Amino acid sequence: MVTNPTDQLPTLITDEDGYSVFTTASWPGEQRGGLLLSPQIGASSFRLRTSQTDYTADWHVSGEPTLIVVRRGTLRIGLRDGTHRDFSAGDAFVAADCVVEGDTFNPDIHGHNSAAIADEPLHAFQIKLADRQTTHNPV
Repeated sequence: MVTNPTDQLPTLITDEDGYSVFTTASWPGEQRGGLLLSPQIGASSFRLRTSQTDYTADWHVSGEPTLIVVRRGTLRIGLRDGTHRDFSAGDAFVAADCVVEGDTFNPDIHGHNSAAIADEPLHAFQIKLADRQTTHNPV
């Protein structure tokens, strides 16, 4: 197995202090007749998402790991430290931040916020991943 740097995805996780942070996750790939394929990653559901241009969501966590693929528009993910990342058509990321088991959601610490920031509605695929462990391979 080899790892190809193009097989990395921005991944939103919860750090050891409970804050949502971006990291990069990668998966090993196996050469198969000119293709580099990762092992299968299970998914439990698939949704089509449309958000209007005025969409905003206050602080929240993803809960279940979700692969988000932006098809049109731009999605901004804001973090507690005041930084943000914008994802536009063709971009993908895994949202996997959560409240650690035994904790309760603290609106001053946990989560990220989000907004559609383009002049057109946001269109995206949301694919719920079946296993939280598949998102914890930071580079």
